[in-house]
Amino acid sequence: MSISDPDSDSGFEGGARRETFRHYAFLVGIGLVVAAFDQFSKALVTANLALGETWTPIPAIGGYFAITRSANSGAAFSIFQGNNTPLLLLSLAMVGVILVAYRNTARAHILQKLAMGVLLGGVLGNTIDRLTRGTVVDFIHWQIPGIISNVSNLADHAIVFSIIVLFLTSLRAAPDPAISVSADNA
Repeated sequence: MSISDPDSDSGFEGGARRETFRHYAFLVGIGLVVAAFDQFSKALVTANLALGETWTPIPAIGGYFAITRSANSGAAFSIFQGNNTPLLLLSLAMVGVILVAYRNTARAHILQKLAMGVLLGGVLGNTIDRLTRGTVVDFIHWQIPGIISNVSNLADHAIVFSIIVLFLTSLRAAPDPAISVSADNA
C-alpha cells in the first residue's frame, strides 16, 4: 500500500484522521442511540398519559414502582425548579466537555468509551427536552413509602449509570501508590 492510497491507514496524517473519526463516531453513535431511545420512551409516555397521571404496569409492586408523567423544569431530584435556561446552557456546556474529555479516553478502553457515549446520550436526551418543551419529561417513578419518591427518565438513568462506570473504571486504572516505585528508589 502506498501513502496516497485513500483506504490505507499507513499514511500518518490520513490514518490518524480516520482513526480520530472512528473514535468519535463510536461516541456519537452510542450517544445518538441512547438519546433516540430516551426520546422514544418520552413520546410514548406523553402520548398515553396526561401530566400527573400514573400507570402501574405491575400492580404487585405499585407501591414501589409506577409510570407517572411529570414535567421537570429543574435538575435532578427537581432542584432548581424554573431555571430551564441556565440548565439548558449547562447541558450544552456538558456536551462540549464530554467531547473534549473523550479525546483523552484510551481508544482501546471499550468500557470507558461506552460509558462516555451513554453519558453523551443522556445529556442530549434531556437537552432535547429543554430545547423543544421547556421542561424535561420524567416518568420512571421509584418510591420507598415514607422515605423517598423520585420521578426520573431514561436519560437520567443513563447519566447515573455512565458516571458510576467511569468512576469504577478510573479506580481500576489508577496506580496503587503503595506499590509504585519512583526512579530515585530504583
